[in-house]
Amino acid sequence: MLIVLRFFDVGHNGRMNLVDYLRISLIDRCNFQCQYCMPEGSDLEYVKRQDWLTQTELLTLIQLVFIPAGFTRFRLTGGEPLLRPDVVEIVRSIAALPETQDLSMTTNGFLLADLAQALYDAGLRRLNLSLDSLNPQTFEQIVGGRLRWHRVWEGILAAHRVGFSPLKLNVVVIPGVNDHEVLDLAALSIGQEWHVRFIEFMPIGNADLFADRGWIPSAELRQRIADRWGLSAEASVVGNGPADVFQIPGAKGTLGFISQMSECFCDRCNRMRLSADGWLRPCLLNEVGQLNLRTALRSGVPLLELQQQVQQLITLKPEINYKQRDSGTLGTYSRTMSQIGG
Repeated sequence: MLIVLRFFDVGHNGRMNLVDYLRISLIDRCNFQCQYCMPEGSDLEYVKRQDWLTQTELLTLIQLVFIPAGFTRFRLTGGEPLLRPDVVEIVRSIAALPETQDLSMTTNGFLLADLAQALYDAGLRRLNLSLDSLNPQTFEQIVGGRLRWHRVWEGILAAHRVGFSPLKLNVVVIPGVNDHEVLDLAALSIGQEWHVRFIEFMPIGNADLFADRGWIPSAELRQRIADRWGLSAEASVVGNGPADVFQIPGAKGTLGFISQMSECFCDRCNRMRLSADGWLRPCLLNEVGQLNLRTALRSGVPLLELQQQVQQLITLKPEINYKQRDSGTLGTYSRTMSQIGG
C-alpha cells in the first residue's frame, strides 16, 4: 500500500501551499537558441547522455520518492523535450500511474507536427508551446536559425487538430523586440480556444540582454489589451502555474500574465524542478538548497532516505523562495533556463 504524505510550505502571507507540482527536464539540449535563454555565442556544456536520468531512474524517483512526498502533477520540459528519443514512452509511463492527476509538456513545437498524435495517444493532454512572434523574421531573430516559424505553426495546428486542450501559447515579452505584437498575439485567444501566456523577461540565460532591455510589467500589457477590447478577470482554465488569467469579452480562449519580476508570486508557488541530470531545485530564481538525486540514486542511497530529503527541502522552500528578493538582489545563476528546465 502506497502512503502519500502531503507537504505544505507557508508563504509570507501565512497561507499554506500544497507543493504537489514537479517540472521534469528530460534533456538540456535544444534545437533553438533563443535570445532570452541561450544567446548566440553561449558556450554551454551539455550533460552527457549517460548522465541523464534514464527512463527507469526517472520512473523510480516519481513512483517511490516524489509521489509519496505528495507530488501528483507533472510537466515535462527541456531544453526541448521532443529531442529526447524515448519521450513518448516516458509520457506513457507517467500517464499510466494511478496517482498522476495531471501531465503536461512545454515544447517549442518544432518537432510537434510529427509527434502530436503519438503523444496524445500515450496520454498527454495539455501542451504549452512557445510562440514569441507572429512575424517569421522576428521569430527567427529571437530563436535563431531560419525557416522555423512555419514548422512551429504547423505543430500548433497539429496539436489543435489532435485535441490537446487547453492549448497554451507562451510569449516572452522583450522590450523593443516583440512587445509591439502584444495585441496581435492576444487576438489569437478570440477565435480559438487558445490560451496566450505573456511572460515577463527574466535575468536567466542572457543577463546582458536583460540589463539592456529590462522587462515590461504585466500591468502595462493588460492595460494595452484592455484599452483595445476590454478585459475580464473572471476567466479560468486548467493549469498548475502562477498565471493571472483574464479574458477578452466574448473570446473563446484566455490571456495569462506570468509576472515573476513585477508581481512576485512566491507566496503561491507549488512547484519544484528536476533537471535532466537529476538536480532537484526548489526555486527557479535561487540556487540554494539543490539536491543531486541522480548521484544519490546511483550511489545506492535508500529511496526512503531520498524521500525524506525531498520532504525536508519542501519545508525549507518558503525561505529559499524569498532569499534573493529579501536581500534586494536578483542573484546570479550558474545554469541557464535550458539547463534548469523551464
